[in-house]
Amino acid sequence: MRKEEEPVRLTAWVRGRVQGVGFRWWVRSRGLESGLTGAATNLDDGRVEVVAEGPRVGCERLLGHLRSGETPGRVDSVVERWASAGGSFDGFVER
Repeated sequence: MRKEEEPVRLTAWVRGRVQGVGFRWWVRSRGLESGLTGAATNLDDGRVEVVAEGPRVGCERLLGHLRSGETPGRVDSVVERWASAGGSFDGFVER
């Protein structure tokens, strides 16, 4: 398997006006389009946590979407962390 095809886990914390604006649904759609599994979860502090697993190229594409300025609401910042895929997701869900 080529390195860019090895499954990885992207965790991104998105800050801004991202709750109550369809953001998690939008993330789920972009994740599925990129062939990823994962979850988009509202956090108590107003951020959305995005966890996505799949090929690195798909995760990088999703991260690009998060930073594109073309999201629902308003994204002020995205903090990312990369890790090995855990394989704990089935589909892409909103929480």
